[in-house]
Amino acid sequence: MLVIIPTYNEAGNIRLIIGRLRSAVPAADVLIADDNSPDGTGAVADELSAADKQIHVMHRPGKRGLGAAYLAGFAWATQRAYDAVVEMDADGQHRPEELPQLLDALAHADLVIGSRWVKGGQVLNWPLHRLVLSRGANLYTRLAMGMPVKDATGGYRAYRVTTLQKLDVDTVTSQGYCFQIDMAWRTHRNGLRVVEVPIVFADRERGASKMSSSVVREALWRVTVWGAQARTKGLRARFAGQRSGR
Repeated sequence: MLVIIPTYNEAGNIRLIIGRLRSAVPAADVLIADDNSPDGTGAVADELSAADKQIHVMHRPGKRGLGAAYLAGFAWATQRAYDAVVEMDADGQHRPEELPQLLDALAHADLVIGSRWVKGGQVLNWPLHRLVLSRGANLYTRLAMGMPVKDATGGYRAYRVTTLQKLDVDTVTSQGYCFQIDMAWRTHRNGLRVVEVPIVFADRERGASKMSSSVVREALWRVTVWGAQARTKGLRARFAGQRSGR
């Protein structure tokens, strides 16, 4: 199993999160995918890697986005014949201590999402507008796309590598919230099993959030288009079925 941790200006967090992860799941390998952080995150990652053979570092040339970092990590894992990959933030919002429950669920699923919005999930220290934005985005996604996932924007997740190989990930161009929705949607529409397990999600204590209005706008636009395409495809299939039955 490989845990992929994208980083950009996380020098104040990366040592802590890696230490907690290595204690929680000692068998896991780790790939830190750093986008040439100006705060020296890459150098800290190199120090961690030099001291622990299970920690690896991918130095990327610049800030290219969350989705691109994960896609590069997926390719790295596939080339090295890992069986499963985990997405985890570097800022502590995803608790490494909860990773074992995601891995347990992966035994009977193709994708497991650590969910804030299923029974038992919690969000700590978020202002009201962030709660409304996340809940609203996920509700809109379910309604627009007909996908029964309550936390499609959730970024704490575990995939089987065989799942990724079925999703045509080379065609993924979305980023941020939208990347997570895109990957869940591809999994669902391919008839693969998506399972959500409750997690406790706490706002970051150090560093700045990478959330921006452009990320939200991208997600809104793409979900609207994907939903319209799915409904159009469904109507065409129904119409074709009616004509063939005449």
